[in-house]
Amino acid sequence: MSSDLVGGFDWDDGNRIKCEKHGVTLAEIEAVFQHTHRIAPDIDHSSVEIRYLAIGSGGGLRPIFVAFTLRDGPSGLLIRPVSARYMHRKEIEHYDKSVAQTDQ
Repeated sequence: MSSDLVGGFDWDDGNRIKCEKHGVTLAEIEAVFQHTHRIAPDIDHSSVEIRYLAIGSGGGLRPIFVAFTLRDGPSGLLIRPVSARYMHRKEIEHYDKSVAQTDQ
């Protein structure tokens, strides 16, 4: 997601708690969007609002999976993370292969 399209992040007590419950810090979640990442629509969980899935590096050793939506805010479009977790081993292997193919 391009930083020129997004004005920041929408955090409150509800999504902070849910995102941190898997041990991922808010800084790591925000870093996913600052580094190379992949985004896809989350069709299975988009009944009320459009949701997306992002995977990428939060600056640590393990890639992070972030479910999020976009909201209008005072500074423009905001990323509102809904949930975040570290990716599992098989997900990481698949991610590493897809990144390697993209880099060729």
